[in-house]
Amino acid sequence: MILIVVKQQVRAEFADDWPSLVEEFTMSTRAEPGNISFEWSRSADDPNLWMLIEVFRDEEAGKAHVESAHFKKATSQLPRWLARVPEVIHVEAPGEGWVRMS
Repeated sequence: MILIVVKQQVRAEFADDWPSLVEEFTMSTRAEPGNISFEWSRSADDPNLWMLIEVFRDEEAGKAHVESAHFKKATSQLPRWLARVPEVIHVEAPGEGWVRMS
């Protein structure tokens, strides 16, 4: 399983509209067969900071995601909306998805 966390500093004029701006990208990614989770969260401390938590089944699913038309479209749109280049954490984790906490 692949876990990716992306820290995105959004330009102030776009921060409130962020969910709408990325809605097509979000919905298309969630529809990918190898996507386990794709969730946005706004920082409680910085209203211009949006975090994306992505989980994909495996390396093949991650590769399919970055090769998709909706990913390419989003990467062409994001520079206009972002204040700086996103920061990312990308790890391979054991398991195949969500499990109950013990």
